[in-house]
Amino acid sequence: MNMLQDKVVIITGAAAGIGKAAAELFLREGAQLMLVDIDRKALQATATSLQSTHVSYCVADVSKAADVQQYLQKTLDTFGTVDVFFCNAGIEGLVRPMADYPEEMFDKVIAVNLKSVWLSCKYILPRMSDGGSVIITSSVAGLKGFEGLGAYVASKHGTVGLMRTAALEFADREIRVNSIHPGPVHTEMMRRVEKEISPKNIHDAQKGFEAAIPFKRYAKPEDIAALALFLASDHSTYITGCTYVVDGGMICK
Repeated sequence: MNMLQDKVVIITGAAAGIGKAAAELFLREGAQLMLVDIDRKALQATATSLQSTHVSYCVADVSKAADVQQYLQKTLDTFGTVDVFFCNAGIEGLVRPMADYPEEMFDKVIAVNLKSVWLSCKYILPRMSDGGSVIITSSVAGLKGFEGLGAYVASKHGTVGLMRTAALEFADREIRVNSIHPGPVHTEMMRRVEKEISPKNIHDAQKGFEAAIPFKRYAKPEDIAALALFLASDHSTYITGCTYVVDGGMICK
């Protein structure tokens, strides 16, 4: 369908999981891609697997201003503009009660999951094409609480506030800004969360999550990428400031 024909897209957290699935889908839809991740080896592997001259990549720590400016400049130097920004990078942190949560890990989760969104809005949006699209990966944890995930929950709630603020500040250029809120997804991040919850048998943790989902299963990364594609495309040109839940009904319970 070529829903993103010739559009220049930056994807952070692109080396694996949702970011990689989005890269594969967006490329098939005609996009030119700048893939960003902190994991050099995995990022290079993903970029190589796509086998396209329309793909470039930049190793970066999204929580550092200099790194954000670096991958933005590389995008502009390579492709000339930015039409879509999929702000997808994130970490889960630890699963601990707030009373036992390490302060340094709290700071890291906030930096990677929340400060990175603020930095990207600060540096990237002013240089995006008019009528562009920003998609921020939040979580169902950005709309409700989860015991033991206080830092993650706080960071993902914060992204909603930044999303709505950016949607207002850039509305005069019709740059739309929205967030997507996945429930559990079959990714390495969820494997780590499951291991934190149930170190001896991660399947017990998975069954617990599945029991809370009306569809009784996790999403595939491709399910989230499909929603991101719609928001990136011209099919969503009058949609901004919205939270999109993709969780198999988990938020309803």
